[in-house]
Amino acid sequence: MYSVRSSEINPFTVMQLLQRASEFEAEGKQVVHFEVGEPDFVTAEPIVKAGIAALQEGKTKYTPAQGVLPLREKISKYYAKQGLDIAVSRIQITSGASGGLVLLAGLLLDPGDVMLITDPGYPCNKVFARLVGAATKAIHLEAEHGFQLTLPDVQNAWEDNTKGILLASPSNPTGTMLAANELARISDWVKQQRGFVILDEIYQGLVYGNSPYSSGLQVNDDLLVLNSFSKFFGMTGWRLGWVVIPENAQERFTKLAQNLVISPSSIAQNAALAAFSREAMVIHEQRATEFAQRAQRLAKGLIDLGFKIPVMPEGAFYLYVDVSHTGIPSEEFCWRLIEDHQVAVTPGKDFGAYRSDQFVRFAYTTGDDSIDLGLERMAIALRDWGVMR
Repeated sequence: MYSVRSSEINPFTVMQLLQRASEFEAEGKQVVHFEVGEPDFVTAEPIVKAGIAALQEGKTKYTPAQGVLPLREKISKYYAKQGLDIAVSRIQITSGASGGLVLLAGLLLDPGDVMLITDPGYPCNKVFARLVGAATKAIHLEAEHGFQLTLPDVQNAWEDNTKGILLASPSNPTGTMLAANELARISDWVKQQRGFVILDEIYQGLVYGNSPYSSGLQVNDDLLVLNSFSKFFGMTGWRLGWVVIPENAQERFTKLAQNLVISPSSIAQNAALAAFSREAMVIHEQRATEFAQRAQRLAKGLIDLGFKIPVMPEGAFYLYVDVSHTGIPSEEFCWRLIEDHQVAVTPGKDFGAYRSDQFVRFAYTTGDDSIDLGLERMAIALRDWGVMR
């Protein structure tokens, strides 16, 4: 009765952990949340006010499938401040980054095609390909390469039925960025194979220190870029994103959007117009700075407890942490931590299979007091488990 494809989709362990956390909270217990990749800050006030105004002004109708023109123009100007000339016609508003990936899969893949992805990486990527009858092939990432791909990795994985590759920079779960020269080498080589490169940039703006680029489009204008209002702009529940595509893909992409989603949320789009205001950008930048400070605070605390962080993040809001010194496989580690000490973290298996028993992801999407409480509880856990004295 049900499709084979739907049976192939694995549940997220993190959602099961989140459910268990909610049960503890219903009992009145305080849970430390390091598991959810969602900013703890509410959407910035200028955006909220713009959303309310849109409702009051009756802006509740369908919009063009490409999104409202003023928002696409705002995004084009956003790129212009980064030194990029991105035509408005190349920018398509989507129902979140996930909605963008659904449309990109429909645009680029046919049944039997293969798209290269990374392990570890965002777990839903393989599902988007599978839903259009394509498959994915995961390339293992090594800590010594910054948990990012090299050109030889791509060349060795490429086969006759490979059509393209999906990259992320900064990435989930590691927070690392692909070096500019490596991105250029990979994208140039893939173009020679007549393939595509999708670059997931949903953590653009949440980059710490000296970024190699603000957008991969500065490295190669042929990339298909995926972005979102969820992370840097703090609009997770508004479900709004965008993609940058080649001019010659506009008609096909628009047809897919018209048929699959009609249009993105009109309210979210009108609210997002305020996301680029000076007042809102100050808030976004302040929050990005706070995330960077949290990364240092949590990393120091974890290292002091004996954990290893093979590569410090360059962006996003995650630490990919080696827990092998505990002698406890990562999934068991996560369940014991939530059950015994009400600290929620995500096991490596949610991001792939390669060495997943060794790693867990900590999201520093929680305040300093909560970070300190989590570290205190983990110290107790390690002593209870005989790992630390």
